[in-house]
Amino acid sequence: MADKKYCVAVAGATGAVGSEMIKTLEMRKFPIGELRPLASVRSKGKTIKFNGEDVTVGLLSKDSFSGVDVALFSAGGDRSIEFAPSAADAGAVVVDNSSAFRMEDDIPLVVPEVNPHRIADYKNRGIIANPNCSTIQMVVVLKPIHDAAKIKRVVVSTYQAVSGSGLVAIDELTEQSRAVLDSKDFIPSVYPHQIAFNSLPHIDSFLENGYTKEEIKMTNETIKILEDESIAVTATTVRIPVFYSHSESVNIETEKKLTVSDVRKILGGAPGVVVQDDPQKNIYPLATNAAGKDETFVGRIREDFSIANGINMWIVSDNIRKGAALNAVQIAEYLIEKHL
Repeated sequence: MADKKYCVAVAGATGAVGSEMIKTLEMRKFPIGELRPLASVRSKGKTIKFNGEDVTVGLLSKDSFSGVDVALFSAGGDRSIEFAPSAADAGAVVVDNSSAFRMEDDIPLVVPEVNPHRIADYKNRGIIANPNCSTIQMVVVLKPIHDAAKIKRVVVSTYQAVSGSGLVAIDELTEQSRAVLDSKDFIPSVYPHQIAFNSLPHIDSFLENGYTKEEIKMTNETIKILEDESIAVTATTVRIPVFYSHSESVNIETEKKLTVSDVRKILGGAPGVVVQDDPQKNIYPLATNAAGKDETFVGRIREDFSIANGINMWIVSDNIRKGAALNAVQIAEYLIEKHL
């Protein structure tokens, strides 16, 4: 089994996350016998580099998955709904990065550092859901605290990079920034307002209750991943003019009292977490430092003196890496390691 090679398909292979998935597979030396990059008609026939070889991008269709062992999807929710069941029917285990299946009861929503035992539940429908990028980095930090002191409530405000909206948003921020600095006019297209030198309290569409879909995703996904419906979660999500890495201000209330020292010790031993917390030396997590890294960084850990058992913290992680591509590849690694 140690020498077994796998056929891995990547749907959405030419997008920001799909490209990072392929890069991550190569960097982590995933045992691939065949890489099958798939995309829309527009990208069909392009070539990508993998392990020094040119690989041709194929067309994403319902017939694309014969012989595939693992299919990593990052082609958008509509394409996941259309094609992921076909991949599962063909015998592949699908790891889907969209929101299409996350809240379905019979589909596991997985962060390997948090709830790897749920990965085996893919056998229900052949699909595992990758959580929202902003949720992933938060629950990696919350899980060990919840195990130690039981979290009662979470209040989170996010500061999210434009790469979460894809390559077109990265281009728009670049072009708008140049236009503003050159005093030139422009018309926003990806976002409803100027993103350069601005902050937009608007990620995804608004719901009738006044929250955005992104905010509700964070609420519902956190509860599902931590497997505790007693946790109260509320979120405000904001898009900021940063290319990579989401930042989060997180306030938690626990049943058991934790000191700052307790939290630092708990998180210092948590998988996938790096504590950067020495504000007197200007050491705290930064989006620029987290970009391109696998870890989730946490700092500015301090007690919330307005309540009995409260902690504030600042969490930063690369939204394309741990928030999407790496998490999906880690799930695939667990599948083959456990012979699932």
